[in-house]
Amino acid sequence: MRLGIYGAGMIIHDFLTMYRQVENLEIAYICATPSEEETLKELCAKYEIGKYYTDADEAIKESSVDACYFGVPNHLHYSFAKRALENGRNVICEKPFMSNYEEAVQIAELAKEKNLIAIEAMNTHYLPNMEKIMHYLPQLGDIKLVTINFSSYSSRYDKFKSGMVLPAFDPAKSGGALMDLNIYNINFIVHMFGKPRDVQYYANVYRGIDTSGVLILDYGGFKCVSVAAKDCKAPITYSIQGDRKCITLDNPVNLMTGFKVLDTVGVGFTDMDKEVENYNDPAKHRMYYEFAEFSRMIGRNDMEAVNKAMDMTLVTMQIQTEARKKAGIIFAADEKSGDDK
Repeated sequence: MRLGIYGAGMIIHDFLTMYRQVENLEIAYICATPSEEETLKELCAKYEIGKYYTDADEAIKESSVDACYFGVPNHLHYSFAKRALENGRNVICEKPFMSNYEEAVQIAELAKEKNLIAIEAMNTHYLPNMEKIMHYLPQLGDIKLVTINFSSYSSRYDKFKSGMVLPAFDPAKSGGALMDLNIYNINFIVHMFGKPRDVQYYANVYRGIDTSGVLILDYGGFKCVSVAAKDCKAPITYSIQGDRKCITLDNPVNLMTGFKVLDTVGVGFTDMDKEVENYNDPAKHRMYYEFAEFSRMIGRNDMEAVNKAMDMTLVTMQIQTEARKKAGIIFAADEKSGDDK
């Protein structure tokens, strides 16, 4: 799979450290803004990338790629993906897939119309430990509660408090704790349980953006409570509680470096319930599994797998859009009609 890469931020730097692990993955070019040209030159030299662009429209016209991979700021995902699809390019777009559900539906429909592939780069779905959690899930009995706390104090929060608005905390650029951290939790929950009956979001909102918040998803027979914060920190915990067993993690689901299955029948926990073997290969980067699968999906035109991934993306986008709007968090993208985009 030959990729054209867009962006020069942290996620792209992370991706470049591992892309050679993926068999038959090549980089045709990298593209970022004119102000990032020196960074582009450094990345090309360090990772032996043959070409760079500072004009996205020019880059997207290059026909030598199988897909465009977008690691650009959230609010640009829609316009970049739309231009790529209109130019006949498959799309891999970083999380969160789009700013809202409407944009996600439009991109999914455009990809279908053009007989192309659009995929969200949400690595959680492709980690081997996610597959093993799905294997153990039926052993938990009737699910009663899912509780999550993914809180990580942002290096940008102090600047935000001082009055500076960076993309991570900018409603005009589709920022906030829900979009940055809770989006992982939503994907994790949707992968296991699908679409909830009801969505509520109780957020700490400052200057129009959520710096932290509590997301509640009602699945009828059980409830999910998902906390995510960029303005404070706590131990990271995930619990999926059934009336027979529970699954616990103490690491973010975008890493998912291990989990435990505990027996809850009787008094206390039993010893049966050792830590389950880590099924992720520790030698593999966390992004390896998703890109290995994307390469396979695109190479074989596996539309069944593509459509399954898009179904999860659309449910996730619907949840985050409903949650934000109920909390009064409106993005610039929400205020645009489909005709204006």
